Amino acid sequence: MSARSLRLSDIADRLGLRLQGVDMDVAGVNTLDDAGPDELSFLANPKYAPRLAETRAGAVIVRPEHAHEVTRALITDDPYPAFARAAALFAVPQGEFSGLSPLASIHPDAVLGEGCDVAPFAVIAARARLGGGCRIFPGCYVGEDCLLGEGCVLYPNAVLMAGTRLGKNCVLQPGAVLGAEGFGFARTPEGIRKVPQIGRVVAGDRVEVGANSAVDRAALSATLIGDGTCLDNLVQVGHNVRLGKDCLIVSQVGISGSTQVGDNVTMAGQVGVAGHLSIGSGVTIGPQSGVAKDIPEGQTVGGSPTVDYGTYLRTLSLMPRFPELFKRLSRLEKDMEALRREAQAEH
Repeated sequence: MSARSLRLSDIADRLGLRLQGVDMDVAGVNTLDDAGPDELSFLANPKYAPRLAETRAGAVIVRPEHAHEVTRALITDDPYPAFARAAALFAVPQGEFSGLSPLASIHPDAVLGEGCDVAPFAVIAARARLGGGCRIFPGCYVGEDCLLGEGCVLYPNAVLMAGTRLGKNCVLQPGAVLGAEGFGFARTPEGIRKVPQIGRVVAGDRVEVGANSAVDRAALSATLIGDGTCLDNLVQVGHNVRLGKDCLIVSQVGISGSTQVGDNVTMAGQVGVAGHLSIGSGVTIGPQSGVAKDIPEGQTVGGSPTVDYGTYLRTLSLMPRFPELFKRLSRLEKDMEALRREAQAEH
């Protein structure tokens, strides 16, 4: 939370929202349950609308139909993205360091753009090139021949192995690793032999990689991450995977090597994807799903192995009844067998 204060009318102007009610100073943002009289909150899910009567928030971002339920409202048709932009107005940048620390190791052949900040104990290796305004936190490693666009941020202990490329305004959360070797091994008569992984990772603009996630470098060519794609914490992306633009890959997803993923794909938590598959644009995959075959574009699937999401949900609802249904089926089989025997006896 920031110590800065903004007028509610100023926030409305900046975000293109309609203000209803008396203007006020806003000190920060918070949830409906925890917001105070000087804070701004939001209502995105209508099922939480009853909380509007109880919230202490000074103002709330709401849809038009809920504006009459609060004293002050910022009105929009889509509250959550509006709240995200409002929160950005109060966000305090991590880290107070600036400039190039004498305790950082910056190779003389590295090239840093104007306004880069490199914290103590970061390492910038030979021939790495950083665009202007990059921020490299303590413990980060930027390997040989890496290329970073303008405005990239590497939080503590993030790692870019040699040859990795990032577009503009990418963010690596603490412990993220891009460009480690892919899982390449072959069984031979002499035992398991390592297959050299000599490709790289190439990420587009505005890519974010969560804490302790890993994107492996390609065996050959490149592992690709499209513009605007966001990986949550603890995500594993195998070698030669190609992720399209604006994908959301949630925590503990694992994508095996050489799978191709289209644009605007969402994979919920703990999805597992086999290798060498094709997942079309606009696909949504439910949590804990196992993907073993190609998925055409636009589908919503779930389960392991994946099926249409409606079928998956109906199956889930029936699962508690499986023991009872099995007993009924067994009784029906016995009754049918008895009828068959009676019919045979009559003939």
